[in-house]
Amino acid sequence: MDTTTTGSPTTPAEDHRHAPANPKRDPAMPVRLADLEPYVGLGYLSKLFKLMAIILLLLLVSEISTGLVTQGTTSIPTLLGEMSRLVVLAGLLWGSGDLALLLIDMGHDVRATRILLGRQALHQTGSTGITPPSGSPRVEGGSFVERGPR
Repeated sequence: MDTTTTGSPTTPAEDHRHAPANPKRDPAMPVRLADLEPYVGLGYLSKLFKLMAIILLLLLVSEISTGLVTQGTTSIPTLLGEMSRLVVLAGLLWGSGDLALLLIDMGHDVRATRILLGRQALHQTGSTGITPPSGSPRVEGGSFVERGPR
């Protein structure tokens, strides 16, 4: 076997010379905890609305079967009115659940835009606006967290 090296540094100190202490951390543009909060409440609200829509449709099926079994075909005019009311209400609830999911996606887009605009401003001006002249980072509204892997 050949024991030649593949071009790696000869000492461990040289190996870590160019590697940052923590590759996930970007000290130039930190990400605030407020920028990473999940929209848990809207997710639960969406599931709740969709569950209520499914329950209304199950209620509709049981009401139709009960009406047809107890009164036969004479209950059809009454059942058509109830059916249209329950289907519209279930559709509104399902649509409200989808709107909650849309609000979650919109919130993620707004947060990503806020972070990207901050990084663009950093690259253009060279200043983040978050470090006071004393050199210690200023924390507004929470602590900073490390950025995820690229």
